[in-house]
Amino acid sequence: MKAALAVPQLSAEVHENLQKIREFVLQAASHGADLILFPEAVLTGLVNCDDPAHDLLLGIEIPGPLTHEWAKLSKQTGLIMGLGVLEREGQALYDAALLITPDQGIVLHYRRITPGWHGPKADPHVYRQGTHIHTAHTHWGTFAFLICGDLFDDRLVTEIREKKPDFLLVPMARAFPEGSWDPKQWDQEKPFYIEQAKKAGAMTLITNYLADESLGEDRSFGGAMAVLPDGILFAEYPIGREGMLVVSLEKPWREENHEDRVPGATSKKEDRGGSPCSRH
Repeated sequence: MKAALAVPQLSAEVHENLQKIREFVLQAASHGADLILFPEAVLTGLVNCDDPAHDLLLGIEIPGPLTHEWAKLSKQTGLIMGLGVLEREGQALYDAALLITPDQGIVLHYRRITPGWHGPKADPHVYRQGTHIHTAHTHWGTFAFLICGDLFDDRLVTEIREKKPDFLLVPMARAFPEGSWDPKQWDQEKPFYIEQAKKAGAMTLITNYLADESLGEDRSFGGAMAVLPDGILFAEYPIGREGMLVVSLEKPWREENHEDRVPGATSKKEDRGGSPCSRH
């Protein structure tokens, strides 16, 4: 199986992010990929601010019109699609992830279990967490999700190890507190991700998005990596650049970097303004 780890640069315009998702999928298909994984909250960025009037508008229904369109795209291209999204269910909001296959549609619907995606004082009736880890079986193997901070909960990582999926998918939205896109700082932090992936004991695919200036205080820095079950960093895509990492998940392992995924892709850091709805 060949997997594509998308690193899109997201903006505050959802229609632009939607178009970018489609372009990444088509590009991955053109490179012979069988799976594409997108980051956490790929429609909007993780720009929730603990104000339900603002944040509930960021969520989508699952299943819903948009997931139906993604199922059609999956069927059209033959790609399995993994996406992180904010999910709205009535007046509740979740940090969620979906696995969509060409023949079955949604086969895995995961809700982040750790609460780090919102502030500690967020209304618990609105901002909710999942409670279970599930797996999905496909002809390529068994898949499971953890989302961002879930990877650092050893209880959840142990549960993943016990469930023995072939592939662990980890969409994330990661930014340094000071907002830098410093590769040296990422090199210091990266070993912690690799160690947690090793504990999980599965082929682990991780991807992060880039935030453009329209997302205000969201400074997510991008990057992607594939970690072998024994904790060896097999392939990675650098932070600070939009693009896609393509890896062969059959031995012999191979990797390809693709930086020119979408029109207008940028690889430089830009100054960012503040947001009226800052994240905690």
